[in-house]
Amino acid sequence: MEKFDFIEMKVPAKAEYIGVVRLSISGIANRMGFSYEDIEDLKVAISEAITNAVTHAYHETDEGEVTIGFGVYGNRLEVMVADHGGSFNLKEIKDGIGPYKNNESVEDLREGGFGLFLINALMDKVQINNNFGVIVLMTKYLNETEVGFDDDQISTTQ
Repeated sequence: MEKFDFIEMKVPAKAEYIGVVRLSISGIANRMGFSYEDIEDLKVAISEAITNAVTHAYHETDEGEVTIGFGVYGNRLEVMVADHGGSFNLKEIKDGIGPYKNNESVEDLREGGFGLFLINALMDKVQINNNFGVIVLMTKYLNETEVGFDDDQISTTQ
């Protein structure tokens, strides 16, 4: 099993906490050696994912939490955003996750699928698990050359 550090945060499902999470991802990505541009992309992607969760997960109530997980690997950062609070059972998530496809009806997941479209454009890999709430798993590789090594990746030469 590949070694990695896992960092988990929970924030209230309120827009004012997005900045806190942006600062966290910025600090983690910076420590890992990501470029300034990549860090900006990560910040936008995580903002979109949390906005999605905040806007849609708790429209009945104002309570609720968003759970954010960071998997820090040697060659990549995996970011999970879950709209149901709770802690991550990593095995369950990885088993139940599938790739996000552009033709997927995002409306089934959430109204306003533009956030997912944007996340997909900014990250190297986006997967979704909606077995228990919606979990978005986003991966950004440290070096772009790593992209495409996974057989489920779209090759860069099309």
